[in-house]
Amino acid sequence: MRSAITILIIMISALTTGCANLVAPSYSADYAAVDNLKHSKLNKMALGKVQPDDVRAKVNQISLRGANLTAGDTTFAGYLERAMTNDLQEAGLYDASAAHRIDIVLIKNDIDVSGFSQGVGQIEIELTLTASGKIVLKKNYATTTQFESSFAAAVAVPKGQIEYPNLVRALLSKIYRDQAFLLAMQIQ
Repeated sequence: MRSAITILIIMISALTTGCANLVAPSYSADYAAVDNLKHSKLNKMALGKVQPDDVRAKVNQISLRGANLTAGDTTFAGYLERAMTNDLQEAGLYDASAAHRIDIVLIKNDIDVSGFSQGVGQIEIELTLTASGKIVLKKNYATTTQFESSFAAAVAVPKGQIEYPNLVRALLSKIYRDQAFLLAMQIQ
């Protein structure tokens, strides 16, 4: 019921604002994945800048049938950075001055609502994990989400808008459950 109300509010907002900027909803963690991090014996981590930070970069621009989706007061790279920082803090693993550091390059980032009944979200990153300046993991992570959409833009656009945090959650959950990532976070 709550999600139906949220969709209705977003639909009304989209209809009344025309092609104005839409803002991606706030990220919320996959708490099972964060708990997995919390209960593993992992080193504290710093998070470097997630790139690209240029608002004009293709990965920092999402169009939903002519409406611009934004990440609010940041870029989509910044959105991802905040999401991961919050997750690491929640797991008790974040330390800005830690010898272990995660750097990320956002490679692909899109929500496609052009289909008649189904939308697709795609995100891909290159993650580099260093321990005391030495690279211990360099790996690409990608995920795709699918969601119910519509031919009608008044339905498709708000559904694409609310899908963005789900896409980021799916990506981060995949990283947090990856054995190569967990092993690299244990390296001294």
